[in-house]
Amino acid sequence: MTTSPLDPMTALDLPAGWRAHAPGADDVPELLALRTRHEVAVRGRSSTGAADVESEVVGSGAGTRSHVVVRDEQGVARAWATVHDRAAGRLIVAVLVDPDRADADRLAASLLAWSEVTASRIALGRGLTVVQLDSGAFEPDARQQRWLASAGYTHARTWLQMSRPVVDDDARPPRDPGPGVRVRPVVRSGDGMPDEADLVAVHDVLEQAFADHFNHHEETFDQFVDRLRADPGHRWDHWWLGELVDGPRVEPAGALVGSASLDPDGRPVGSYVEYLGVLRTARGRGLATSLLDAVITDAADRGRRSVGLEVDADSPTGAKELYLSLGFETGYVTQSWHQELVLDR
Repeated sequence: MTTSPLDPMTALDLPAGWRAHAPGADDVPELLALRTRHEVAVRGRSSTGAADVESEVVGSGAGTRSHVVVRDEQGVARAWATVHDRAAGRLIVAVLVDPDRADADRLAASLLAWSEVTASRIALGRGLTVVQLDSGAFEPDARQQRWLASAGYTHARTWLQMSRPVVDDDARPPRDPGPGVRVRPVVRSGDGMPDEADLVAVHDVLEQAFADHFNHHEETFDQFVDRLRADPGHRWDHWWLGELVDGPRVEPAGALVGSASLDPDGRPVGSYVEYLGVLRTARGRGLATSLLDAVITDAADRGRRSVGLEVDADSPTGAKELYLSLGFETGYVTQSWHQELVLDR
């Protein structure tokens, strides 16, 4: 699809008396309520907390995001769109419309048009002429899928959102990973900050491990670290390295980046695997299992209730089977929808 860098607000087609604006701190409670209503309507419950919305709108994650909120004639927030400048060549688009609105189709189309123009401006600012717009939907959400299809997106992938409970048997030291393999937390100094060499090793391992995975877009080290730190659940002591130690030198070959899963009041109640990757040359040596064992036993030590993760339903690596063997089960399913945006300079 080809577009031009217009003013995004001119793309909005709103009912008479409605207005659109960029949100601020005062809008966070209403936006949280809007996202909560959407998630409850689609899958029966919401996992969004105020810290998530605050981070995206005015916090550490706001710098890479553009937002617009649409309010009706009474001033009630009825829709919200976000474009996230995620990585070179990739922009994440999210559109939420109040599930009770009879005019939801019109609002969604308007916000998707705003998102396209906003994305084009961001891309051209990066010097790009082709970018991928990446949006999503819960698998049961036929309404959201219809909107995306009408806007030119196609269903690209399906993702399993899996979790396992933390049980009494998990409260033990991590298992020995076996000969020639070592799993350890990233080194941290007395003030809790991580060793930069370890962070670079984690980034390098994950970039190489995911190079052949679906829809991988390379991130610089700074982009990678800044994005993860913007998550309210980010914790430096949830990062692990897997190393091969049977050669002439220690070789980083696997990495796991975790985070804390927060309840609506911001309390850590679970652990979440943001990234788990093993170099192709080191697969089959138990690194992935050992890294998962590390995060599971760590969660038990912290008194967490569960460990969660996301996996590509069509992954050729056998990851889903590994997770099933370790007690993970699918709680719900999401979809990725993509559109290629070709820009006129």
